[in-house]
Amino acid sequence: MGERIKEVAFADERLREAYFKLKEGKFEEKQLCDNIDKAIYALKQNPLNGIRVPNRLIPKDYIQKYQVNNLWKYNLPNSWRLLYTIVGDEVKIVSMILEWLSHPEYEKRFGY
Repeated sequence: MGERIKEVAFADERLREAYFKLKEGKFEEKQLCDNIDKAIYALKQNPLNGIRVPNRLIPKDYIQKYQVNNLWKYNLPNSWRLLYTIVGDEVKIVSMILEWLSHPEYEKRFGY
């Protein structure tokens, strides 16, 4: 990843707003937000910090909605999952957050 600029962004405005609502929520929501913040920091250091999801397992709705051709999973505490894709060019690499899910939601999304 060399000298490229590393950034983290939300896939859309709705997701960004949901993230900021977590900051104002109950204890568990604030805790989830803190864990997402730690993940964002880790991804800014190294976008490959997550676990690559095999292409055959990428949910079709991610491909349709976000034109995803790579998918990464970052395990958060309390069995939450942060899902993101990596996009970029020779100058910049962006970890694009698609969503965060509880483990049961994650299993449902991936058909486990």
